[in-house]
Amino acid sequence: MAKQNKLHIKKGDTVRIISGSGKGTEGRVMKVFPQKMTAIVEGKKIVKKHMRPSQQYPDGGIIEQEAPIHVSNLMLIDPVTKEPTRIGRKKVEGGKGWVRYAKKSGEELK
Repeated sequence: MAKQNKLHIKKGDTVRIISGSGKGTEGRVMKVFPQKMTAIVEGKKIVKKHMRPSQQYPDGGIIEQEAPIHVSNLMLIDPVTKEPTRIGRKKVEGGKGWVRYAKKSGEELK
């Protein structure tokens, strides 16, 4: 069985795209694919897809949808400073498990 990749972003995070055609723009993460190390950001990297007629698309045609972006091109936005930040992980005191925190402000992330 393959090892699960640990990503620095999760669904619902606000991220900034740091390279590529959407460089400098921000958006919310809608879905994460750990095996492929990619994520879909709401309203970013829109591509056109040709659809064959089906029940969902009776006429078929060309639809626009978001494409995945590699996680190395995304940086999480710090909830305090509203700037891109790196992510750290630290052990929860008295409990079990780990919590993510923003390295710029030290703020814990959900």
